[in-house]
Amino acid sequence: MRKLYGSLVLIVTLFFSLIALPAHGAVSNVEDAANIFEPNQLSQLNEGAKKLGQKIKGGIYIVTTTTNEEEPRTFANEYLRDKVGNNQNGAVFLINLNQREMYVATSGNMIDYLTDSRREDFFDKVSSEMSNGDYYGASTIFLEQMTAYVNAGVPGGHYRIDEESGKITYYKTITLLEGLIAFALAFVGSIAFFIIVKSRYQLKLGTYKYPFRQNTQLELTENENRLINSFVTTRRIPKNNSSGGGSGGSTTNSSGGGTFGGGGRGF
Repeated sequence: MRKLYGSLVLIVTLFFSLIALPAHGAVSNVEDAANIFEPNQLSQLNEGAKKLGQKIKGGIYIVTTTTNEEEPRTFANEYLRDKVGNNQNGAVFLINLNQREMYVATSGNMIDYLTDSRREDFFDKVSSEMSNGDYYGASTIFLEQMTAYVNAGVPGGHYRIDEESGKITYYKTITLLEGLIAFALAFVGSIAFFIIVKSRYQLKLGTYKYPFRQNTQLELTENENRLINSFVTTRRIPKNNSSGGGSGGSTTNSSGGGTFGGGGRGF
């Protein structure tokens, strides 16, 4: 009887342990190695990070550390790559306590949402919280600001700047007005084409068949093109330490086969 009772206790214990596993995994978007967040704060930050991650179809992360000895950029880029892969949508907010630096790394569409000027504006907003040790407040602002930037969309005239080559890649967006104008022009053009064709031929459906066999002629020709030379023009953009590279641009760097944006600031 005692053996049966002991077995039942063991089964019940294992059952509730398995139930608890998903709850523990629920904080996977916030890795608090520095132990600076309360359990309820971890839950709230994780919920906000997951919600924004679903919006961008990627991943949003917050990570804290007291032991990292790498460059914050290297640490953040590698962390984000491990989470979402190269060139996939995502962002990570690193709170590096031993080096007293905060860093935001972005990839995929978050590079375009978080321009250099928006990033510096974010750092300005959280500088007092970070200096005062209110890391939960700073992390909350991170999620709020990233959400606001995504909701606002990519700024008009946006471009990416490769920090190594200086190459500029422009990001073209179609506004609602441009889309409506294009649709109207296409609609008017199609109606005009239909009217012209109908008035020219005055054909009735089903009463005329085009003699395509007698009037068809097929000619095959061979055309060969050879690329002799190609040129890529690049221009290096001077770094602006105060504004982070301009209001409409995102400076990018390459690491491990992926492209990342972002930057850092001490606190």
